[in-house]
Amino acid sequence: MATSVTVPMVGKIVAVIVKAGDKVKENDQVATLEAMKMEMPVVAPVGGSVKEVNVKAGDEVTADTVLMVIG
Repeated sequence: MATSVTVPMVGKIVAVIVKAGDKVKENDQVATLEAMKMEMPVVAPVGGSVKEVNVKAGDEVTADTVLMVIG
């Protein structure tokens, strides 16, 4: 089953730490979001293999944007 990784607020992606095909564990950091002048880690909600990455560093995102899919 695939799980989407989303962000809770508007911001800018400053780093994407994983790529498609990488294995992650639940709570591994997969990206960094800058919002309200703070950098916040984006963590994997589940463990598995990264199926797709939809963003890159520098992208502006809105709340609930799907950054990547883990399956």
